[in-house]
Amino acid sequence: MKRILPTVALMAAATSAQDGCANDRGNWYCARVNAITYTGVGGEGTYKRVTNMDPYSGTCSSELSGYSGTLSPLNEEVSLHVRGPTILKQFAAYAPGLPSTRKVKRTEHARRHAHGAKHVHHGHPHEKRAVGDMVTATINGLVQTWINTYDGLPSEPTAVEVPPIGNGRLVSPAADGGYEPAPSEENPPAPSADYAPEIAYSGAPSSSEGSVWDVASTGDGWGRSAYFDASSAVAEGMVFLNHFGGQGSGTFDYSFGNSLSYASCDAQAGASSPQVLEDCELPSGREVVLMTNETCEEDSCGYTRPGTVAHHGFAGSRKAFFFEFQMPETGETSENEYDPVNMPAIWMLNAQIPRTLQYGNADCSCWTSGCGEFDIFEVLASGDSRAKSTLHGNRAGGDSNYFDRPVDAPIKVGVVMYDDNIHIKILDSSMEFPSVMDEATINDILGSTLTQNSMVSLFRVADVSG
Repeated sequence: MKRILPTVALMAAATSAQDGCANDRGNWYCARVNAITYTGVGGEGTYKRVTNMDPYSGTCSSELSGYSGTLSPLNEEVSLHVRGPTILKQFAAYAPGLPSTRKVKRTEHARRHAHGAKHVHHGHPHEKRAVGDMVTATINGLVQTWINTYDGLPSEPTAVEVPPIGNGRLVSPAADGGYEPAPSEENPPAPSADYAPEIAYSGAPSSSEGSVWDVASTGDGWGRSAYFDASSAVAEGMVFLNHFGGQGSGTFDYSFGNSLSYASCDAQAGASSPQVLEDCELPSGREVVLMTNETCEEDSCGYTRPGTVAHHGFAGSRKAFFFEFQMPETGETSENEYDPVNMPAIWMLNAQIPRTLQYGNADCSCWTSGCGEFDIFEVLASGDSRAKSTLHGNRAGGDSNYFDRPVDAPIKVGVVMYDDNIHIKILDSSMEFPSVMDEATINDILGSTLTQNSMVSLFRVADVSG
C-alpha cells in the first residue's frame, strides 16, 4: 500500500552523503545497530473490519471499526510470522504479571496433554483502592487485572529529551507477499539516521486494551504465556499454523485459496492437529504463523473465514516477544523483487488478517485500511546481509538503520511493546527465557534502548492517515 509522509518530514530528511546512508535497490540503509526503538506507535482512527466472505462470488463485506488507546491498533490481538530461510530455535511471549493458569497445552512428539484451567477473576471496579492494591475489573467484556498506581493526584510522565530531527519512510514488503512500489522520484530523499522520539510512559493500562492473556499483575515480573523450544520439541500455550488449508485442517476454495491450517512438524504441509515445529531450517519463502493455543469460540475473535483454523493472537498494550533464530544464506536468487527468495523475515500482523485472508483480495483483509503490521527483522533483498524493521498502518514508517542478518549462528532478539513504544534489541547469547521474566530485565531492555547512540536508533512514527 502506497503511503506518503508529510512534505515537512521529507524535507527534513538528511542527504545520504551527509549521514553515510545509501540507497540500495530502492531501500535506504544507514548504519548497523543493535537496537531500534519506535516511539509514538499508538493512535486513533478507523479501519475496515471484515464481516463476511462469500466463496461463491469471491467478494467480501466490511464495516468501519474504530480504535484508540495505547499502542493501538497493535494493542489488539497480533499473530507472529516467520519466513524462511530461518531456523527458529526458541520463542517466548510475556505480559506483565505472573504466569496465567488459563488452559495451556504442552505439546511433544510422543504425547500431547493439557495443563491447568482458565481462572476468571471477578472484581469490584467501584471499590476504592489504595496504591499497591490489586485491581480487577471487566472492561469491554474482558477481565483485566493490574496494580493500582493512582493516588488521586496528577502524575508527571517521565520524558526523554532528544534533539528534533526529521524522519523518513522505507519501501517494505506488504502483507500480500508483494512489495510496495518505490517512490516515483529517481532519487528519493535519504532518511536520516537519527530521529526525535517523544517518550512518555503512563502508569495504568488503557481501557481499550483487550487481552486473552489473563495474567495477574503482581509486580513480581512478566509472566510467560507461550513458549517454544526446538531442541526439546516443546510448545506451551501456542500453536504453529501455515497456509495449507484443506490439508488435514482448514479449508480451500477457488475464490480465496487456502485458509490457515495447523502446520506439519516441518511446516511443509498442513496437519489435522497442532504439531511442534522441528529443529530444522524453514525453507526459503515458506512461512509459519504463531498464535496462542486458545481457539476462537463463537464470535470471541470477531469474524473469521468459515472453515479456517482460528486461534486467538497475543493482545495487550504491554507485551513482549523473545526469539532465538538463525537466517542462513542459501545462495538462492530471486527472479524479481516480488518473489521473497532467500529473504527471511520475522513480523507481526493484526491477527484478523490471517484469520480472514492474508494473501489475495485486499477487500477481504483489514490490512489496506490500517489495522496494523510491524516488521521486526526482515531482509528486503534476495541474499542481503541486512535486516530492517518497518511499521505499517495509519501511523507508519521505517528506520533506515539495520541489523546484521544472523547467517552463521543463532542470535537472540527481544521485542518489548510497552505503552506507545516498540523496543527491538539484540540480546546477549546467555539470555534465557524463563517462566517469569523479572522486571529488572524488562526495565534494562527499555532503559538501554531510550538513548540515541552509535548502536541504538530511535525512530519517531509519523501519522500518514491523511
